[in-house]
Amino acid sequence: MKTLRNEKGFALAFVLILAVIALVLTIAMLSMVGKGSFISGQQKRFRTAVEAGRGGVEAMLQLISSRGILTTPYTGQILNNPTGIQTKLSVSAGTWTGLDNSMTIDPLNVNTYDMRIDLGTTTSNTYRVYMKIADTVAGNSGADEGLLKTGVVNTGSGEVTVVSVPYLYTIEVLSQSIVNPTERSKQSVLYQY
Repeated sequence: MKTLRNEKGFALAFVLILAVIALVLTIAMLSMVGKGSFISGQQKRFRTAVEAGRGGVEAMLQLISSRGILTTPYTGQILNNPTGIQTKLSVSAGTWTGLDNSMTIDPLNVNTYDMRIDLGTTTSNTYRVYMKIADTVAGNSGADEGLLKTGVVNTGSGEVTVVSVPYLYTIEVLSQSIVNPTERSKQSVLYQY
């Protein structure tokens, strides 16, 4: 009975239990801080890839507005099959022959994208952006830009105005870092022109 009521060593056991609890809390806190830094870095790299993709979208919109003719040269710009791009700009996707209209882009296969550009200032911060027109819904407003508001007929009560129906383009964009291809983003854009 004397052994059960003996309190010698109780303080040591209590201090050891408190030390283990403090150690577990410290490890948990360090782990959360490390995970937070990792997630923050991942978000930063993803946002950079998204911004590069947006730059690629702007380049593709310039190509569409110039009807498939490059007007602004970009670094590392490659335009695959210019006649195919002009077909994609003016004909509905159902009538494309020999042109890729899938939604996927494979950077290793040149036939799966229409245009590629490199965006960035340094080698470690350069993103390669792949773009393609995946679908076209034909309209009547983009094929010819002649005789805009002027012509052989004066505006009068007998003139019939044609309702403009724009072309709709589905554009697929893949942007990825040249140094680390896991840093990437994919975007789909529906553009009306």
